[in-house]
Amino acid sequence: MTENEISSKIIGASIEVHKQLGPGLLESTYEICLGHELKLMGLEVKQQVPLPVIYKDVKINAGYRIDMIVENQGYY
Repeated sequence: MTENEISSKIIGASIEVHKQLGPGLLESTYEICLGHELKLMGLEVKQQVPLPVIYKDVKINAGYRIDMIVENQGYY
C-alpha cells in the first residue's frame, strides 16, 4: 500500500470518528477511537510508542512518545 493510499484511509477514518463523536472531547479520546477505526480497516497501528533521545550514543528515555504509527510508515 502506498503512502497516499494509507493517508487516504487515515483521513477517511478521522472523518468517521469525528462524525461519530462530534467536537469537544479530549485529544486522547479521538486518538484511541482513530486507532480502533484504522484497525477495523485492517491497518497495522501502534499507539504511544516511546521515542528515546540519543545523547552521546546513548538512548535516553526523556518521556517523548509518538502518537500513532500506521503500517510502520516513517518509523525505522
